[in-house]
Amino acid sequence: MELTSDNKLKKLIVVGDRVLIKPKKESEKTDSGIYLPPGVREKERIQSGYIVKAGPGYPIPTPMEEDEDWKPEEEKIKYVPLQAKEGDLAIFLQKSAFEVLYNKEKYYIVPQASILMLEREEDLN
Repeated sequence: MELTSDNKLKKLIVVGDRVLIKPKKESEKTDSGIYLPPGVREKERIQSGYIVKAGPGYPIPTPMEEDEDWKPEEEKIKYVPLQAKEGDLAIFLQKSAFEVLYNKEKYYIVPQASILMLEREEDLN
C-alpha cells in the first residue's frame, strides 16, 4: 500500500494515555505587529495544536478468574478512555511534550496529564 497524505497516520498507534498533536501554525507576527524570528514561539512554555491520534486511555487490569483462560487476550485489559479526541485543539505544557518528525512533519507526543484545555467543535452538552 502506498503512503498518501490521507493514510500516512493510519499506521501509527498511540500508546496508553498519550496523544499525537500536530502543532498549530502560529503567526510570525505578534498582535502589536512585531515580527518574531523562527523558533521563538517553539520555546514558549505553553503550546497548542490539533490532536490527530489518541491512545486508548489508562489501562486497568481486570481480575482474572482461573477458569477464564478461554477469553482472548484483548478482553483481559480494559481502559479508562481519554477526554482528548481526534480533532480537538489542545493547549498543553511544552516541557512534557516529546517532539517527533514523521514524514518530514513535526508532531508532539503528549501525555493527557499535560493537556491544560481542549477546544472541541461539537457542543459539549
